[in-house]
Amino acid sequence: MKDFRAIMGVFFGLVGLLLVGAGALAPEMRAPLAQTNVNLWSGVMMLSFGGVLLWFSRQRA
Repeated sequence: MKDFRAIMGVFFGLVGLLLVGAGALAPEMRAPLAQTNVNLWSGVMMLSFGGVLLWFSRQRA
């Protein structure tokens, strides 16, 4: 069975970078009822999750 941690880590990292960029460069683009910048915080979480997956994939190799 293939190890998809590296592939998923890169995917979550790229999507997280896009969301962090959107949240940092355009903070006015947020959900109408939200007081926080959802793009920024979800991007940070996805970026960190992608980093953890990449770290796990390196630990096995």
